[in-house]
Parts: sequence; structure tokens; C-alpha cells
Amino acid sequence: MHNSLLIVLGMAVVTYIPRMLPMVLLQNIRLQPHIKRFLSFIPFAALGALIFPEILFSTETVPSSIVGASLAVLLAFYTKNLIIIVLSGILGSLLYQIFFL
Repeated sequence: MHNSLLIVLGMAVVTYIPRMLPMVLLQNIRLQPHIKRFLSFIPFAALGALIFPEILFSTETVPSSIVGASLAVLLAFYTKNLIIIVLSGILGSLLYQIFFL
């Protein structure tokens, strides 16, 4: 039990330090607007890189996953309602499987 607690505390310190150091060391530095804009896209790129492989293999066949994802991306340009986007992606994938497989 004692070793487990030390391991958890050690992991907490190791993950906290890389998050804290940039905030402390860079708090008085003003970034240029183009660098600030570039850094604002990192969360979206990381999320996309994590989600995209799972989208391709979320159904029985890759083409049905691509149809569902394409429909969701297309509707995301026209509406900001997340429920509509997700449900349309699921429905598009389901309809592709029903009619083409």
C-alpha cells in the first residue's frame, strides 16, 4: 500500500511539472499574433489525430465509416448542433450498411 501511494504521488509530480513550468517561465512573455494563432490550433489537431483512426474502424466496414464521417463533416459546416452532426453520421453509416452491404 505504501509503495502504491508513493508511485501515485510520483506520477502526479511528473505530470504536473511539464504543465506548470511553461506557465511559470513564460508568464511575462508576449507572443506574436501569428504564433498565438498557430498554437490555438494544436488542440483541434491533436483531437483529430486521436479520433480519426477510431472512426475508420468503428463499424464492420471502412467504407460505411467513411460515409458516416463524411456526412458528419459536411453537416458540421452547415450546423453547429452537435447532436444533429453525431446522429447524422451514425444514420449515414447505418443506411450505407443496410443498402450497400
